[in-house]
Amino acid sequence: MGIMVRRGRPEDAKTLATLEQRCFSYDQIGLRSFRHLLKQARCFVWVAFDGVHIVGYCIVLKRKNSRKWRLYSLATAPEARGKGVARALMEAVETQAVIDRAALIRLEVKTDNQAAIDLYRKLDFEVIDLLPEYYDDGSDGYRLQRTLNPHL
Repeated sequence: MGIMVRRGRPEDAKTLATLEQRCFSYDQIGLRSFRHLLKQARCFVWVAFDGVHIVGYCIVLKRKNSRKWRLYSLATAPEARGKGVARALMEAVETQAVIDRAALIRLEVKTDNQAAIDLYRKLDFEVIDLLPEYYDDGSDGYRLQRTLNPHL
């Protein structure tokens, strides 16, 4: 399965909300929020597809006049896990971050999501903080960071 990545479009909102429900049982992003995020100037949404179906997405938030980016969410359809979807999405994030001269990317991940933690470590993210009871189900999280350009 060849994975292609493109920027999200407003018409993707319903598919993304459905994918979100399939991927997460906690802290879900709803349809209204996807519609909002897809319209925001300081929000990047990428979708990964297998040529037919959207099989993943990621959302990056950035603040005005800031070089710090936040990977807000990343999801891969259960049937597409282990096939390079998340890596392809993260490559798109990194490419845009370099173009926009971002200094760093931060994200949060559940401490028990070992597959995601392993991927982020392979992509040079480091754990910088433990977040007790961070998620709405009471589980802990890690804050991870990847420095892209420490001089910005």
